[in-house]
Amino acid sequence: MPRQDRVARARGMYEAFAAGDRSFIEAAFTDDFAFFSPVDIGLDRAGYFERCWPGSGRGQTFDFVRLIESGDEVIVTYEMTKADGGRGRNTEILTFSGDRISRAEVYFGWDVS
Repeated sequence: MPRQDRVARARGMYEAFAAGDRSFIEAAFTDDFAFFSPVDIGLDRAGYFERCWPGSGRGQTFDFVRLIESGDEVIVTYEMTKADGGRGRNTEILTFSGDRISRAEVYFGWDVS
């Protein structure tokens, strides 16, 4: 199977999150996926779906400021618009193992007007 474009795969992950497409996300993550943020340090795959997934499918849109592939990582900065019109900016580092995401590091940004 040819390796997929990791930048496209990363973009697809955010679009799937916004759409509430859990099957896409489950296929995108490795079995040993780990999630890190300032408030969630070292969640495993099950912990991610328990803690983070309830926020999916809420009409968010993502405007990508940067999507940069560097080695096995894709660095993503985005501005997200929530259904209520609120906006925020975050940067995330997605680590790949082959075509699947094995780790996500989230660095919270700020509100955007």
